[in-house]
Amino acid sequence: MNAAGKPVAVVVGATSKWQADGRNTLLAHGVELDDRDLPVGIRWGIGGAVAQKFAAEGFFVVLTTRTAGNAAALEEAIRDQGGECLTVELDLVSEASVQAAFARIRAEAGDPTVLVYNAGYLEGRDLPPEAELLEYIPTELFDTAQHIASRGPFLVAKEVLPAMRRAGAGSFLISNNAASLRGRKRYTGQSLYYPRVMMRTLAQVLTEEYSEHGVHVANIVIDGLIDSPGTRALPVARKRPDTVMNPVKIAEAFWYLHTQDRSVWTHELQLTPHVTKPSY
Repeated sequence: MNAAGKPVAVVVGATSKWQADGRNTLLAHGVELDDRDLPVGIRWGIGGAVAQKFAAEGFFVVLTTRTAGNAAALEEAIRDQGGECLTVELDLVSEASVQAAFARIRAEAGDPTVLVYNAGYLEGRDLPPEAELLEYIPTELFDTAQHIASRGPFLVAKEVLPAMRRAGAGSFLISNNAASLRGRKRYTGQSLYYPRVMMRTLAQVLTEEYSEHGVHVANIVIDGLIDSPGTRALPVARKRPDTVMNPVKIAEAFWYLHTQDRSVWTHELQLTPHVTKPSY
């Protein structure tokens, strides 16, 4: 248990593949970017913004990432803002890693009151134009996407939902995208996103199973390009900045879901920039 006895919020995928030195940033731009002039709220995408929001609201925040060094700057930012946090390494591809990570979280922080599943992946983005069709997609890319979009949240749910059920309270919030709404063709430069339909389905199943036990489960559809160092530098973001979504405001939506009265719970929330048509 954390020394101050604060409620615990765990952000799975607290860092961003589009942060200044993220994998997508390096893939798209070829170099690390300088984010020193960017607002601290957007430097680590949704995960970083959610972590900062819950820390500011008095939570002890646990940042999970595959490599602890990825979250060092975010952890420093949260502490500079007066918050408390802990970084725990977690590899969603490994059940043993998931179990070990949550054993440490329970021992050093306490049982999570909030779990935000924000894990992302880039598998498929580097495939060439002539490899758009399913027949050209290597099986290992599909396996990784399935691990993170379907098996991963299943494993994480098994770690946190029993304690939430016993407590009769808790929030399990899934950060998803428009590809979860229906199966869509993968175009060149896009990740292999159709496994995210399973992520949405899991949220629906968990809603039916755990709402009556006091656990609020919600699927949040982030329907657009999220501001971050890597995305802000993209030509499409520079050309149409009004289509770029502010992660600080997205984090406020997560806080809204957690603080809803249980007589009016929202189980799916779709966030879309005002200048674009909502996906369906």
